Amino acid sequence: MPLSEQEQRALDEMERSLYQNDADFVSAVSPRKGKPNYRMMVVGVLVGVAGIIALLTGVIIQQPLVGVLGFVVMFVGVLLFVAPPRAGDADEMPEPSSASSGRSAKRGTSFMDTINQRWDRRQDGNS
Repeated sequence: MPLSEQEQRALDEMERSLYQNDADFVSAVSPRKGKPNYRMMVVGVLVGVAGIIALLTGVIIQQPLVGVLGFVVMFVGVLLFVAPPRAGDADEMPEPSSASSGRSAKRGTSFMDTINQRWDRRQDGNS
């Protein structure tokens, strides 16, 4: 069932508020955006190959410490390879419309404060 215009505007306003107030959460849950960092991928592959070589060397010379260090280096290489691209988070965040941000700034209340006030009024009216 499609949303009404009022519901769509409220949803858009909540989304803009989320982008403004909790950018860390948004960047953590949003899908990857931006170009892959090929340089980090190449470095990750090279570090991973060096780790494999060190691991095999540790096994051949029967030195567990060298093998464990090789495994750690290999693991770091894999982490570098699969690391998400580091694009400017500020460039990807949508800018709030000037009308809504101006209205909110004039009153000194956020969207969530307004929603909470409306909820409180409804609860007081129904009691």
